[in-house]
Amino acid sequence: MRVDFELNGQAVSMDAAANETLLAMLRRHGVFGPKHGCETGECGACLVRVDGVPMTSCVMLAAQVAGRAVRTIEGVGGAQERGWRGSEPLHALQVAFIETGAIQCGYCTPGMIIAAEALLERTDRPTEAEVRDALAGVLCRCTGYVKPVEAVLRAAAVLRAESVPPIHPAEAIPAPPGLFMPPGGEMDDLRSPEGGDGGREAGVRTRALPVMIVAPETDALQQVGKPSPKVDARKLVQGNPAFTDDIELRGMLVGKLLLSPRPHALIKRIDASRARALPGVHAVLTHHDLPRVAYTTAGQSYPEPGPHDNFSLDYKVRFVGDRVAAVAAETEEIAQRALELIEVEYEDLPAIFDPRESMQPGAPILHDEPESWKIEDPSRNLAAVVDWEVGNVEEGFAQADRIFEATYYSPKVQQTPLEPHVTVTWWDEDDRLVIRTSTQVPFHVRRILAPVLGLPEKRIRVIKPRIGGGFGVKQEVLIEDICAHLTIVTGRPVRLEYTRAEEFFASRSRHPMYLTLKTGVTNDGRIVANQLYVLSDTGATGSHAMTVAGNTGHKAMALYNAPHIKFHADIVYTNTPPSGAYRGYGVPQGFWALEQHIEWIAREMGFDPLEFRLKNAIKAGDEHPVSKAWSEGREGAPEYIVSCGLAECIEQGAAAIGWADKFGNPDWHRVPGKPHLRRGIGVAAVMQGTAIPRLDMGAASIKINDDGSFNLLVGATDLGTGSDTVLTQMAAEVLGCSPEDFITYSSDTDFTPFDKGAYASSTTYISGRAAVIAAERVAEQMRAVAAKMFNKQPGYDPVEPGDIVLRDRAAHAPDGRSITHREIALYSLHTEDQHQIMATGSYVSPDSPPPFAAQFVTITLDTETGQITVDETVMAVDGGVIINPLTASGQVEGGMVQALGYGHCEEMAFDAQGRMINPRFGPYKIYRADEMPEMGVIFVETYEPTGPFGAKAVAEIPLDGVGPALANALYDAAGVRITDAPLLPEKVWRALQAQSAGSQQTEAAR
Repeated sequence: MRVDFELNGQAVSMDAAANETLLAMLRRHGVFGPKHGCETGECGACLVRVDGVPMTSCVMLAAQVAGRAVRTIEGVGGAQERGWRGSEPLHALQVAFIETGAIQCGYCTPGMIIAAEALLERTDRPTEAEVRDALAGVLCRCTGYVKPVEAVLRAAAVLRAESVPPIHPAEAIPAPPGLFMPPGGEMDDLRSPEGGDGGREAGVRTRALPVMIVAPETDALQQVGKPSPKVDARKLVQGNPAFTDDIELRGMLVGKLLLSPRPHALIKRIDASRARALPGVHAVLTHHDLPRVAYTTAGQSYPEPGPHDNFSLDYKVRFVGDRVAAVAAETEEIAQRALELIEVEYEDLPAIFDPRESMQPGAPILHDEPESWKIEDPSRNLAAVVDWEVGNVEEGFAQADRIFEATYYSPKVQQTPLEPHVTVTWWDEDDRLVIRTSTQVPFHVRRILAPVLGLPEKRIRVIKPRIGGGFGVKQEVLIEDICAHLTIVTGRPVRLEYTRAEEFFASRSRHPMYLTLKTGVTNDGRIVANQLYVLSDTGATGSHAMTVAGNTGHKAMALYNAPHIKFHADIVYTNTPPSGAYRGYGVPQGFWALEQHIEWIAREMGFDPLEFRLKNAIKAGDEHPVSKAWSEGREGAPEYIVSCGLAECIEQGAAAIGWADKFGNPDWHRVPGKPHLRRGIGVAAVMQGTAIPRLDMGAASIKINDDGSFNLLVGATDLGTGSDTVLTQMAAEVLGCSPEDFITYSSDTDFTPFDKGAYASSTTYISGRAAVIAAERVAEQMRAVAAKMFNKQPGYDPVEPGDIVLRDRAAHAPDGRSITHREIALYSLHTEDQHQIMATGSYVSPDSPPPFAAQFVTITLDTETGQITVDETVMAVDGGVIINPLTASGQVEGGMVQALGYGHCEEMAFDAQGRMINPRFGPYKIYRADEMPEMGVIFVETYEPTGPFGAKAVAEIPLDGVGPALANALYDAAGVRITDAPLLPEKVWRALQAQSAGSQQTEAAR
């Protein structure tokens, strides 16, 4: 049928099926601004306006817009350009989103702007609470909502023709060393007078920039340390085709997977004849049709350290959601019908859902196939083992006056990027396979898939467009193989995309862990022995099995520098969806246990919680206590802590949260007039890592163009973190120009240099150093050309290349003369001794300098219901020199919200048959814009000499501290300690009831 309607002010007519959604129709006709994030209208990525009203297009039939007006992000724009150059003017909202750093991956940005535009048409003076309510229907996994809310308030002020302060005046960024500046900042004056006094009704204070305690080594820098807008911000804020699925190819087929309804079974018979006979079906693949090649889906450097226990299609299924067959068809409806026509006969096998049963005698064996390899002990369902010891813990326990032992549990949670896994494959004109995919590791994808597909690597090209969130789940070779197999069989382009439910139960998740800590302490407050046993549940396959658990011990057990440390991890298989990489990579689980444990010890022995931590924490000059014991499964080597700002982080964070006034203050803990409410405050100290030493490599290349601009090619993967921007800033710093002078292109295995990918908090440190090396080599060539040009000018003393300074887009001689970058480029390319000024830089680090942080949380507890309301979170971070405060603070804000989820409300729940019962947004609870606590970010800069411009990492450490700080705040509020996350109301209520019953029994005994 035809649907006639108005689209962005123009009359259009589109064909649509009777059951087709508005989202599907729009995207099929090349309107890519609305995004697919779910099928239930709960994420808001698909938001459009119909007759002015924001509506979710994924649950609206296309036929429903007949005769109506539809507005998508493509229709948003206006005269409020304010200096932004481009073919289309930008709306004030779009400009504000760019200026405030409200865009990270950008997948939810169109929906947010659509929602905000409708709000600002209703009222020109929205309160912050109204802004948060308007954005509540659009989920964001990246930003923490702080900067999007600020962007809307800023845009509202601009539309009221009010002057707004610049986002990044130079004097607003630094604070004198040692000076505390309370969170808040220059944007507080943009709140409407109706917004109240900052209480819960008014919402959260908003500000673009974090509080900065600046390292003095950065004083002379021009680009580094400045909040430069993201280099890809404009296209993202306009909803331009930037993501994997934003592509049209003639003859493209739809790929779909048949997934197992059984947790553990053999496929005794599979008959696809009826599916193959269905008109419109071009291919049906089963395990009979593909070579049996064992491989790992973990995107890690060669040789991959974990089990190789995956097959594109197998004769055995090991979890509900495992692959059974694949289909390629003309339409999604035909593909779905074909799946229904495939006949499968299963032979059910006993299943294991509890990792504590995996190694028991008589337990069913998940991987008894002979082809799999690098499995520690298949007969015991033991995927991997990590074991090391520093000193002798038994001797340490003998020296202790007190020994504390407890077991903690960290649950299975999902990364939930707003963009599900999606891949498009096709044969190019040279008969090479092109894989366009949403991945964090394009070079690993190519290498791992080559033997699986039976193609040499030179015949495979992997393109990574913009990624709609990754958080580790896209450090997997997850669906690329099946999509490629379908293209190989059909010769046609194929698109394969997960539904939201499939993203939950057929993707990857965080490893659930049982963690048993045993700690020996002397009466004067010294930790003399620390022992951790981890039982990690890797699910049905061993993706990242050893390295995630190893990272748990390597980072968490290193923070407190005890002389005797022991770590052992058993990583076991269960018949649950496979675990994998998730931002933090095992470290959040470790600190969930460790920082509750440390708080328990401090309170039990009467120590001040902050002083006890600092007394035992690792310090600058110390040897990393675990560095010689373990390093990603390889032989360790000694590493030393050069930069450490943990003490300053605790000091600054405590001042910001008001620790001195709140901790131990009974008046603050009580809420006047509401005896059922109790306040609590909690803290956690954490550390992470920066890159994987002596293993992972990044590279970059730079060339100059005729106009003095530069092409920067990097293999590094920007998944919303702003790495393209940060690498550009560092190159611009070296070359004496602006990031605007760069065309930055990343992550294409044909055109960009190699990079291991986006993981291990390594891009700024490793890829950034590579970009700096390349820039330094280009700068050296430019100075040589400039010296030649200077020395051709008569009447001046000779100029040596080493005396020339690059700044302000020109080469400056000591005598005051200057030659522009453009003149240098034209001379080198066209005038004399013509050559291309260009260079490549590569870097592998021998070091892994850890970032440090202090996390503070305050809560209000309803003792009658068990409901926890998180009031405020403050994180003070030592990430070395912060290259871009705007993007870095966004990373911390978004990370804290993800961590709030696993500590407070997120958990994958399964029934007795291993089926996930909450595979959708809503039942799987992630924070919305209107539920956010007040958030503060403080950067305590240290100068890390091994990092580019003194930088370390910030991307993963925000995940580490919120959970345990939340649990510690609960204990502070009510005296109950819950060791298994998340802190759901029912769980808290039961603990409170048990506490009350115990108190009553004690009183009765008296």
